[in-house]
Amino acid sequence: MLYLIAEESAVMIFINGDIIQKHTPQGQHSLIQIELCKAIDRVAKPNKIAKAFPELRCTFGGDSIIPDIAVFRWARIPIEPSGKIANRFEIHPDWAIEILSPDQRQTKVLSNLLHCSRHGTEFGWLIDPEVESILVILKFPFDKSLHCMPILA
Repeated sequence: MLYLIAEESAVMIFINGDIIQKHTPQGQHSLIQIELCKAIDRVAKPNKIAKAFPELRCTFGGDSIIPDIAVFRWARIPIEPSGKIANRFEIHPDWAIEILSPDQRQTKVLSNLLHCSRHGTEFGWLIDPEVESILVILKFPFDKSLHCMPILA
């Protein structure tokens, strides 16, 4: 019964005109996600450079995606008139990070990152925990005058 409930409440994304179920994170995936969010925030949040958001729905360019981590420059974070962070992010992230799950196809995740890149995202990372690699996607054409986010040590 619990399995059926979990299936009914699965997170869905809308990409390229298709509704697709987002994979549920597993152990390694979750650990990488939380530790990377903490590392990004440790470097970027104190000086109001950027903020990392795990599993945040971003709607832009006609699609709605949920990157494993969406990083927004501080000045681009949607704010409500009350001063609180908005619930709806209808803009592209500045940095989108996807982490492959063991049963996930690389091509589907890569298509999300390419959608982000086509709509203004400066950096995309596709992390593959199994082979311990990161595929980096840069905004094309690459603008050499971009001010990059701090490198994590």
